[in-house]
Amino acid sequence: MATNLEIERKFLVIGESWKAGAKAVPISQGYLYKGKDMVLRARTKGDKGILTIKADKGGISRLEFEYEIPVDDVKAMFSELCADPPLEKTRHIVKVGGMTWEIDEFHGVNQGLVMAEIELENADQSFDMPEWAGPEVSDDNRFFNAYLSEKPFSTWGITQAELIAEKG
Repeated sequence: MATNLEIERKFLVIGESWKAGAKAVPISQGYLYKGKDMVLRARTKGDKGILTIKADKGGISRLEFEYEIPVDDVKAMFSELCADPPLEKTRHIVKVGGMTWEIDEFHGVNQGLVMAEIELENADQSFDMPEWAGPEVSDDNRFFNAYLSEKPFSTWGITQAELIAEKG
C-alpha cells in the first residue's frame, strides 16, 4: 500500500532561474469527481492519457492511484463528464540536490501562477531548497488543482508577486 502514498510539498516559485535545463511536458487535466476527501481526474500528459484517483490521508499525504488510458478517452471525458474546463499547464522537471522538482506553469484562466512540488518518501524528509522556491503552500487548499479548476487564479484579484509577499 505504501507505494500508492504520495507525500508532496508545494511552494510558490520566485523568478525564472529554474528554467535553465528544465524538461517540459504539456498537461491538460479535468475533474470527473471532486469530493471533500477524494478526487477523480483525467489528464493528458504529453501523448499519454492518465486516470487518477487521489484521496486525502491528512497533512501532506494522499493515496494516489494512476492508470494509463487512451488519450481519446480522456478528451471524451473532458467534453462529456467534466463540469469545468480542463486546467492547462506546462510541467517542467528540474533536478536539485539529487531530487526531482516539478514546476507547474499554468496557462489560460490560471495564467500567472507558477508552483513547484517535490515528492518525498516521508513527511520529515530533508531536501535542498532551491533559491527559486518561495513560500510553502502545501496546507493551503487554494493551491490544489481541483480548487483552481473551480476558482481560477485569474479570479483571485492578486498577482503571484503579491502572494509571495503576503505569504513571505
